[in-house]
Amino acid sequence: MTRPQQQSVKRKLYSIIFEAETHAGKTFDILLLILILSSVVVVSLESVPELRKDYLPLFLGLEWAFTVLFTIEYLLRLYSTVRPLKYAFSFFGIIDFLAIVPTYLSLIIVGSQYLLVIRVFRLLRIARIFKLTQFVNEGHVLSKAIRASMTKIAVFLGVVLMMVVVVGALMYVIEGADAGFTSIPTSIYWAIVTLTTVGFGDITPLTSLGQFLASCLMIVGYGIIAVPTGIVSVEMAKVDKLHTNTRVCPNCHKEGHATGANFCDNCGYSLKQEDWQI
Repeated sequence: MTRPQQQSVKRKLYSIIFEAETHAGKTFDILLLILILSSVVVVSLESVPELRKDYLPLFLGLEWAFTVLFTIEYLLRLYSTVRPLKYAFSFFGIIDFLAIVPTYLSLIIVGSQYLLVIRVFRLLRIARIFKLTQFVNEGHVLSKAIRASMTKIAVFLGVVLMMVVVVGALMYVIEGADAGFTSIPTSIYWAIVTLTTVGFGDITPLTSLGQFLASCLMIVGYGIIAVPTGIVSVEMAKVDKLHTNTRVCPNCHKEGHATGANFCDNCGYSLKQEDWQI
């Protein structure tokens, strides 16, 4: 096969495998979606003792069939993309790799095949498959808002951490081992459970002072829960909303670009197939 023919094959494969804007690409992704769902169902059914006893050979055969198909798909993705290593270490690249590893690993470690349920994460492509660009747009808004909020949330979590350490230490001194507060780490665990209003009830204060401190911590917990939500909400209001499509950059594999864009807004690579250096 000549180099121009090879480039043409790679571009066609890329269009089918990575893009959902074409009929062939959408058909491929829908078939892939069906395979992913089927494989997750098979793994789930195999974990049922009664079914595993009667249909184990069938389940194993289906698992290997799915794994072989997903392996071929993964190798085709590496072959057709401009930057195979960047795809391999991208979010979806890692998920795609982890989706096929457990079956091969089961030859060495018994039971590891149940990790195949990680394939369900591949369903994150569902928005692209059905061209739900509105969901893609909102996903980008949420992602930007969370990134912009990380510093504030980190400071907030730092304050919360200091609070539970101080309260945990106080409860250790106030209540002691007789009430279940056998150590400061155990007391900090209780403070975290109480602050988050989970309330397992495995450790409870017995003294009046301890109960008063616990009550204060519970009340503070209700207010603290709302803080991260407020931070992210403010940042979401600041994010500019752009109308995007579901195109994938062949270089950095960022998904979603402004409609009509000719270059990736993340790495600057051309989105036109004729400009790709394959």
